Amino acid sequence: MAFLGRAARRLAAAVRPPSSASARIVARSYSSEHTKEKNVPYEKTLKQDGGSSGPTKPLPRAADVVVIGGGSLGCQTVYHLAKMGLTNVVLLERDRLTAGTTWHTAGLLWQLRPSDVEVELLAHTRNVVSKDLEEETGLHTGWIQNGGLFIASNKQRLDEYKRLMSLGKVYGIESHVLSPAETKDLYPLMNVDDLYGTLYVPKDGTMDPAGTCTTLSRAASARGAKVIENCPVTGVQVRTDDLGVKRVKAVETPHGTIETPCVVNCAGVWAPKLGQMAGVRVPLVAMHHAYVVTERIEGIQNMPNVRDHDASVYLRLQGDALSVGGYEQNPIFWDEVSDKFAFSLFDLDWDVFMQHIEGAVNRVPVLEQTGIKSTVCGPESFTADHKPLMGEAPEVRGFFLGCGFNSAGMMLGGGCGRELAHWIIHGRPEKDMYGYDIRRFHNSLTDNQRWIRERSHESYAKNYSVVFPFDEPLASRNMRRDPFHQVLTDQGCVFQERHGWERPGWFHKDGAAPVKDYDYYGAYETKKHVNYKYNELLGREYTFDFPPHHDVIKSECLSCRHGVAVFDMSYFGKFYLTGPDARKAADWLFTADVNKKPGSTVYTCMLNKSGGAEADLTVSRLEPGAADLPLAPPSDGDAYYLAIGGGVAEHNWNHIRTVLQDQGFRCRLADHSEDMGMISIQGPKSREVLQEVLDTDLSNEAFPFSTHKVVQAAGHQVRAMRLSFVGELGWELHIPKNSCLPVYRAVMAAGAKHGIIDSGYRAIDSLSIEKGYRHWHADLRPDDTPLEAGLGFTCKLKSSIPFQGRDRLEKQKQDGLKRRIVCFTIDEKVPMFGLEAIFRNGVPVGHLRRADYGFFIDKTIGYGYIRNPEGGVVSAEFIKSGEFSLERMGVTYKAKAHLKTPFDPENKRVKGRSTISADTV
Repeated sequence: MAFLGRAARRLAAAVRPPSSASARIVARSYSSEHTKEKNVPYEKTLKQDGGSSGPTKPLPRAADVVVIGGGSLGCQTVYHLAKMGLTNVVLLERDRLTAGTTWHTAGLLWQLRPSDVEVELLAHTRNVVSKDLEEETGLHTGWIQNGGLFIASNKQRLDEYKRLMSLGKVYGIESHVLSPAETKDLYPLMNVDDLYGTLYVPKDGTMDPAGTCTTLSRAASARGAKVIENCPVTGVQVRTDDLGVKRVKAVETPHGTIETPCVVNCAGVWAPKLGQMAGVRVPLVAMHHAYVVTERIEGIQNMPNVRDHDASVYLRLQGDALSVGGYEQNPIFWDEVSDKFAFSLFDLDWDVFMQHIEGAVNRVPVLEQTGIKSTVCGPESFTADHKPLMGEAPEVRGFFLGCGFNSAGMMLGGGCGRELAHWIIHGRPEKDMYGYDIRRFHNSLTDNQRWIRERSHESYAKNYSVVFPFDEPLASRNMRRDPFHQVLTDQGCVFQERHGWERPGWFHKDGAAPVKDYDYYGAYETKKHVNYKYNELLGREYTFDFPPHHDVIKSECLSCRHGVAVFDMSYFGKFYLTGPDARKAADWLFTADVNKKPGSTVYTCMLNKSGGAEADLTVSRLEPGAADLPLAPPSDGDAYYLAIGGGVAEHNWNHIRTVLQDQGFRCRLADHSEDMGMISIQGPKSREVLQEVLDTDLSNEAFPFSTHKVVQAAGHQVRAMRLSFVGELGWELHIPKNSCLPVYRAVMAAGAKHGIIDSGYRAIDSLSIEKGYRHWHADLRPDDTPLEAGLGFTCKLKSSIPFQGRDRLEKQKQDGLKRRIVCFTIDEKVPMFGLEAIFRNGVPVGHLRRADYGFFIDKTIGYGYIRNPEGGVVSAEFIKSGEFSLERMGVTYKAKAHLKTPFDPENKRVKGRSTISADTV
């Protein structure tokens, strides 16, 4: 028997395999042969020796939905489909339920996460496993509520936990910040000498995979679903319909074919192979993920589970023992995924795993002399951003993903299974699932193996890192660069990554800080970068206080407010909608009336069938005429130019395409995002600067707000739009790629005498929230309607023109708003970032979605949706009559609620009527 401490180190020296050098991209993958038998720490698994070689039930000829994969997600999805009334559903598992990765999971459930949506998903999982299933079936799932304890060894980590605690108050989740002494009282075996504090959540717990999945399958079967084991899938048939759209047709197995319009890929690490059968890309990688189970520990019984994030280790209560695991810097990739791998494990690579031992022994010293009962090292699937892959695949209609859960499939399974079922039945999930939607990734990335591997490694290695507001990845950067990239790099631009694009974040005053190739943090014998300025600048960002360059962002913002600034927005999506039915499509797609005269530009939303905002964008109606790409598309009818935030361009593209297909509109949607750059010149002096560059009259009368023209800029043809996303007089220039740099240089030369500067998206974030403009997926999400978001002016409800979601908005308008967005300011100069709790008269009524510092009004500003705790309408009077406060890290600040933006509410500056005055709070 080995001991977890010193003896384990001796064991490691004896059993570790010889290390092998690896290429920079191809990581080590030794020990990839799986062992056939290992002990796992559960009383029961669903493995059956000598079981039947054929399917456990006859295959039906057809099904409404076929779920593939009998792990946590597969079982939860089929259960929720059946519970929502879809009974002609089949689950196919190639071996036995849980045979892939679910059977050996640690099964932890923590209720608090730095995401409101995830908190809600976890709450549903907990309800299903701890209550609902037992009430439905009379069976116990194996849920154990022993609590959870997060360890903080420094102030920043405790600050992160306090942020979680504040968010938890909105959702009624009990949590307590404990001192080291209080932690010792709760967990006597813990070493608290190096603790800063802890966060204790009494109702966290652990789940049993076999008990949970068995109960789920029985509950689903009782409602009419068919759960068929020992039935591998060998193919997915796809047909092309009359409009050229690929759709799922059938699922093939060795035992027969099931006709179906819908397949759900819940195959875990095997999901990419299943995707290939249908021509669907599934961007995940398989890695070894391990834990060890100790011998009995006296006094450990009934202790909470522990996450020591700074040591990158977790300690899960296992009866009278502990499971010890974590996330290492050098995980082993499983490059050759075996189809025959079932109820199997790898040999544990102690050379990789040993980095967790020191942290575990430090936290619970008795482990030094505790024996190891078993080792568990199995495959898990990991993704580029450590979030699951869900939703309908862009390549094939009817092919849904429910995979890539980054070792959190049990924990997120209930909530995600319900959302996936709703997605399949109703065409969209109930919650805002954009962060999990496969469409969050640009199509150029999802089959790029370098991007998938590097990003997945970094996300794995950083899984236990503090979640700071302005984190940026180091892996797989410079995938998409616009024509201004090098010029801006030379000027000290600190870039952010969005959708593969490098976009300007802010400008460093002390020289260039280029992004380098990924160094795997020094793992896999890769040489770690030294004197890496970009990484050093990011490191200074990692704070819950104002960052050191707060004054730099302030300077960029105030230069825009008082003078003129240039923003490179080239990463925006730039689409053309043309064709015989383009006008019908535009009427149906967009909430606003975009069919004004050619030359108009309209800010609008696009909705889902439930009235939720799938996008906000500008739509410009084009003059009919000959094609002159990229500024004017070929068209046999009406034509529209769509400009969309680059980070969500793929989501928007797929939303539009899906609506066009579902409605049968004869349209062409063309993507010219890579063919054009885009700079936005904003500020009270922007007209003076651009009048020297553009060959057209820029007066209010000749070039009104919300219009566009094709003009000459320094001898180059560009599309100029009078728009603003910062609340100032300004224009956007949409420029053919080869003309970008000459036009940019002409603008900068003309602006030199006016003090023109380059500015980045950190300034845009501040300026836009100060003005009250919405950011999609922050202030505006698919579960928010335009009426709730204060964007009713974008909706053509006074017309008779139908549009998608209109019926829901009309009903909501008639019934009154039960939630709405509100602007808040505080007088204290403290930073807020979103997720802070909102209290009205001492009662939690919501949380901030987004917050930033407004430098012109010199206050912290936050926007959040509030509800009436009594369930009534949230009226203007309800807001005016309340006393509001915001809680930041456990500290409450008195807040002022605003029904209008505190900055220039009458839009005088945008419309060129005033360049000096602005309302203040």
